[in-house]
Amino acid sequence: MTEFPDGFIWGASTASYQIEGAVNEDGRGPSIWDVFCHTPGKVANGDTGDIACDHYHRFHDDIELMARANLNAYRFSIAWPRILPEGTGAPNARGLEFYDRLVDALLEKGIAPWPCLYHWDLPQALQARGGWENRDIADWFADYAEIVAARIGDRAKNWVMLNEPQVTAHRGFAYAMYAPGFADRAKFFAATHHQNLAQGRALARLRAINPQWRLGTVFNLSVPTPESESAADREASRLYDLMWNRNFLDPLFRGHYPEESEADLRGLVKENDLACIRQQIDFLGLNYYCRSFCRWDEKHPLKVARASAPADRPRTCLDWEIYPDGLRQMLLRLRDEYGNPEVYITENGAALEEPETAGGELADDERIAFLQGYLGAMRQAIAEGANVKGYMIWSIIDNFEWAWGYRPRFGLVHVDYRSQARTPKKSYRWYADVARRNALPD
Repeated sequence: MTEFPDGFIWGASTASYQIEGAVNEDGRGPSIWDVFCHTPGKVANGDTGDIACDHYHRFHDDIELMARANLNAYRFSIAWPRILPEGTGAPNARGLEFYDRLVDALLEKGIAPWPCLYHWDLPQALQARGGWENRDIADWFADYAEIVAARIGDRAKNWVMLNEPQVTAHRGFAYAMYAPGFADRAKFFAATHHQNLAQGRALARLRAINPQWRLGTVFNLSVPTPESESAADREASRLYDLMWNRNFLDPLFRGHYPEESEADLRGLVKENDLACIRQQIDFLGLNYYCRSFCRWDEKHPLKVARASAPADRPRTCLDWEIYPDGLRQMLLRLRDEYGNPEVYITENGAALEEPETAGGELADDERIAFLQGYLGAMRQAIAEGANVKGYMIWSIIDNFEWAWGYRPRFGLVHVDYRSQARTPKKSYRWYADVARRNALPD
């Protein structure tokens, strides 16, 4: 067996819109994803998160599954429109009560709650006021963060500000794949900077309230790779690294944007913004799935198109290459270029096409092989000095997978979306054993 360091954290991650359902219950307001999903042609099969996994009513069952899997941490996201239906103003008591119950149920099972304040479900009321293009959102977000932390911060000690601002900026504002659905270079840079600024404002606000809280944020980082050896594709790969990785890493860890981004950010970055963004964090969450193959595209707002991996490369059902060493490479880059921060892998997993009805334990050996490879690469990075303290799989249960709908399944537990029955897969037992032993089978 390949052992992990003592005290290593084993957990799972989810997101509110992907599992909770109950979109019209207990005072929750609409989010940009409610609107996006109900816009024809935006989501595969017309799927929505209206019901999703019905976690809002079944969270006790899902927490029991986590406990039986020997997990000691759970990163979940708070639904901003459930707390503040209008995005600002007086909080919705019933929304706060839900997360009260969730946190208490986790602690009863010995699972540490890791709340994430934003996982893409922006209140639609704020989108109507400009959303991430409006600089005021930095203060709206900090106010919201303070409300949530004041309610459950007596029990939740580890706080995540944003989940994957890279994905929000790119797929929501440059590639029109995700809500709110734009493809515009100026909007992309506004969303990039205002997410960075909101993150900094919330970090500073929560740090001032309780210095004992452990505060961090989550980035989806990727190893950019040119589709071909042409000069154009190599340039596309370099630009992708700039706009996907460095435009978020550099201001947080170095206090400035890459010089090449400054022209696009002119007029957006105000006095003291960079000082606000460069906050001390206690940990960085790293979501890692695959390398990003890049192709030059003159017509694209960012001049970069995502390309498929070479035909002979293994991949998941989302066409994401299976290449575990990319995770090791990214962890070593954080070690060498960004001060080796304390890192938790907060998402990693395999999307597979699986039966709608489980009919007994599903033998998802492909997922087990995926995890064996990526956990092995993570362990190798630790041996090489990367400061990795925990791993949270995506995900404990199958869920609504954004623009792809319900076809891709990431879960260790199968969800029958008609009956809401939960059936653990073979990978569930495998991951539970890894967590119990704190070791990877050889």
